[in-house]
Amino acid sequence: MGAALSTERDILKLLEMILSQARRVTASDAGSIYLVERDENDAPRALRFKLAQNDSLEGVPYTEFTVPIDHSSLAGHAAATREPMAIEDVYLLPAGASYKQNRSFDERFGYRTKSMLVFPLTTLRDDIVGVLQLINRKRDGAVRLTSPDAAEREVIGYDARAVELVGALASQAAVAIENSLLYEDIEKLFAGFVHAAVTAIESRDPTTSGHSERVAVYSVGLAEAVTRAGAGRYKDFQFSREQIRELRYASLLHDFGKVGVREQVLVKAKKLYPPTLQAIHDRVGFLRQGAELEFERARSTFLAAHGARGFEEHETALRARLAERQAELDRFLEKVVTANEPSLLAEASAIDLREFGTREFTGWDGVRRPLLDDDELRLLTIPKGTLDDAERREIESHVTHTFRFLREIPWTRELRQLPEIAFGHHEKLNGVGYPRGIKGEQIPVQTRIMTISDIYDALTASDRPYKPAVANARALDIITAETKGGMLDADLVEVFLAAKVFERTAAGA
Repeated sequence: MGAALSTERDILKLLEMILSQARRVTASDAGSIYLVERDENDAPRALRFKLAQNDSLEGVPYTEFTVPIDHSSLAGHAAATREPMAIEDVYLLPAGASYKQNRSFDERFGYRTKSMLVFPLTTLRDDIVGVLQLINRKRDGAVRLTSPDAAEREVIGYDARAVELVGALASQAAVAIENSLLYEDIEKLFAGFVHAAVTAIESRDPTTSGHSERVAVYSVGLAEAVTRAGAGRYKDFQFSREQIRELRYASLLHDFGKVGVREQVLVKAKKLYPPTLQAIHDRVGFLRQGAELEFERARSTFLAAHGARGFEEHETALRARLAERQAELDRFLEKVVTANEPSLLAEASAIDLREFGTREFTGWDGVRRPLLDDDELRLLTIPKGTLDDAERREIESHVTHTFRFLREIPWTRELRQLPEIAFGHHEKLNGVGYPRGIKGEQIPVQTRIMTISDIYDALTASDRPYKPAVANARALDIITAETKGGMLDADLVEVFLAAKVFERTAAGA
């Protein structure tokens, strides 16, 4: 019993185990458990009714309530004094007793509460964690107390041996409850940390807000679908509750390393950074103004030299040359603005940009400069997307940043694989992924699940400034194509599609 108590993490299951075992060893017909609630200073504040069992009344509804830790109730008195109470008949309490038994339950359901053992659950440090109440010890544990008369015949008091047995169990139960609550607190701490970390990620890159949560929803959904009815080699694969929680946390934190990427790279929506594009706009404006000044200067020079004779024809030629120059500048600017988009760059546009890059102009300081400098030309001629090779490597480095950060956290034993699971979410089964280029069985199953979820959400997300959202059907076609290309796990993709995991949402998960 002690071994079983020490391994159960779920607090409600633990309480059910404690109560059922205490009732078994004492042949008690019914019982209940209260847990201590604490104030902001961690001092015991009240007892919360958490669980009840009754062999004679099946299906009776129970609701949680609180009682003060004082001498007004049996449970409160036991908690306040730290002393067990064995009562022969709760309807016949000693005269002058401050505590009393609430008979409303008996009156409502026709039950007769008679003998009771109220036992405080205290740790080795004498910290109170709860109260165990055992009700109606029976001569024969199999008998049902179907009436008050049956209770009078069958119910006996809790003797010294019963108190000793429950005391032995209570000491182990108190430690188990304390450990379970501590474990629950640790889980809440981790959950709070994860939430804060996701908030930090999204504050740096608001355009991907909600991505981590959606990836977690899809990943957990796929893991649960595999557990219910896998495919291929996962036909009999089972994910434990702890493994699914580990996968959820890994999914929520898989992009945390983006905090180590420069913000301008992280949110880069166009090939040129805004200040650079503005500089090109200003450059074109300067050249347009220069062309207009040159036109005015040429007109004035002609008039001064020749007067009105032939001026009209000469001015017409000058205006045509000005319009041609302005049209050329407009064409140049249009090429720049078009090439600045993250869409696929046509080869003809790249050639035009390179040709513009060979032209020079004289700046306001008299220095000759190229119409497009080397960095501007290099960025504008990126074939696809908005990132050059250096920027792409910086973005890809977020995976390594994530791993190094998560590795520093003292995860519990059940979560110790979390950093490794998150580390590989951009790896592919055929080895073409990054950052390590690992393949096949080197990639954990949980990571393969997360990769599918990450790709699907990245394709369908409507909040990316550098790309439009892909329709669901098209996204699934892309995932299928990558699967055929050996990049994704075919058996997991089959479950993803068959179970329609992609239809899950954070609200309905």
